[in-house]
Amino acid sequence: MQIITDDRAIDGAVLGERIDRAAGALAARGVGAGDCVAILLRNDIAFIEASLACRRLGAYCVPVNWHFSAEEILYVVADCGARLLVAHADLLARIADALPCPAIVVPVPPAIAAAYRLTPPAVLGADWDAALAAAEHWTLPSPPAAESLIYTSGTSGHPKGVKRQPPKPEQVAASEAMRSLIYGIGPGARVMVPAPLYHTAPNLFAHRAAALADLLLLPPRFDPLRLLADIETYGITHLYAVPAMFSRLLALTDEQRGAHDLSSLQFVLHAGGPCGPDVKARMIDWLGPVIEEYYGSTEAGPITHVSSGEWSEHPGTVGKAIPGVEIRIVDDAGEPVPTGEVGEVQSRNAGYPDFTYLGREADRAALDRGGYLASGDLGYLDADGRLFLCDRKRDLVISGGVNIYPAEIEAALQTVEGVADCAVFGIPDEINGEALLAVVEPVAGAVLTAEGIGAALRSRIASYKVPRHIELTDALPREETGKIRKRLLRDPYWAAAGRSI
Repeated sequence: MQIITDDRAIDGAVLGERIDRAAGALAARGVGAGDCVAILLRNDIAFIEASLACRRLGAYCVPVNWHFSAEEILYVVADCGARLLVAHADLLARIADALPCPAIVVPVPPAIAAAYRLTPPAVLGADWDAALAAAEHWTLPSPPAAESLIYTSGTSGHPKGVKRQPPKPEQVAASEAMRSLIYGIGPGARVMVPAPLYHTAPNLFAHRAAALADLLLLPPRFDPLRLLADIETYGITHLYAVPAMFSRLLALTDEQRGAHDLSSLQFVLHAGGPCGPDVKARMIDWLGPVIEEYYGSTEAGPITHVSSGEWSEHPGTVGKAIPGVEIRIVDDAGEPVPTGEVGEVQSRNAGYPDFTYLGREADRAALDRGGYLASGDLGYLDADGRLFLCDRKRDLVISGGVNIYPAEIEAALQTVEGVADCAVFGIPDEINGEALLAVVEPVAGAVLTAEGIGAALRSRIASYKVPRHIELTDALPREETGKIRKRLLRDPYWAAAGRSI
């Protein structure tokens, strides 16, 4: 096994030794079974080392979104009661004066510094490599491994820590079967994860690769041209991606996309948000039937899976329930709706350990629907049990009493020539309650107008779904994955009206 970043590589034997020493270093600082260690790192070898050292101790690894503000980072560190923080030096510098626990500092590697145009600060405090060199190997038997304790993104209020219960023996077997199905990683796999490891899906994908694959490549950030070059250079067989990455890859020219041999790819997994049917169809046409998808959440875990072949026969589906999962669609009163009718997606999975929100048990209880978990997503099941998603419940726009799903309009917009990406949402409207606004990012060099976009949409969707307001922008606000931060666009309109959504 080998883990590679842009400028460093480590093989399995050295990795194992460093994990033993990292566990010893954490234990020497008071970390034990059930404790939390916060990880404030970009994609880096040290992320894997620290995470697996926590598992050796039966401690919870708590990945922290390093894009959070200093206040949000400190909230997570305090909320989980972290015994220790492991952080890149520049990220630690933002919060060092208010940190409620000791820290071990990881110097910023040159490749990461270059990718983010950083001038790395001096390392203050205990250095990661020095701490490992000084530590004793951890040789005691490991207690049952704890899952990573991952915080939700905090779209409303403070983020919540999802703490999963230890699995029962039968759940261990069920979870292994599920992960084998949806991740596809085994001996011989050569895996690349360009998405941030603080998110659940890439985190689990990378850790499975570290356990089973021949190679794990962790680019410091997603770059579409570099990704294609890396697939060819390293013979990547398994890739994790999110739909926003697909859009950026498809925005490359035919010459750029054809410049590299991608024939090694066998399995490209996407999750982490809806993928427009046109985008996915184009990816399958380009790469072949290697695109796999699962749908789920940090709370529920994976609940459906679909292959390229099944998706091509039923475009738009996120697949059937994974074995052991039950899915139902209900109305606002909690009553099951007929096949094909839209309602809230709810699920339960006896084979997956239950969870609570750390210190917020009432919030967890609020999601319970008689043993099913409310998702906040809207969708429907077809006659064969395939799930189709419409939108997030909170993103549903009700204009003049009519339900409108922005995700459908975004998918239509992505088929308009010259549109690179877009965000559609509701804004206050005195007459209809809400009106649709589309914010469109053009392809570089494309000349678009609001009138032209509207006309193109009217040939694709019903007129009442065409946004009343269309704005153009050079760049949509994005997370590190490329996912659009829609709340940054939407919230000012509601705040100006003295309301929230």
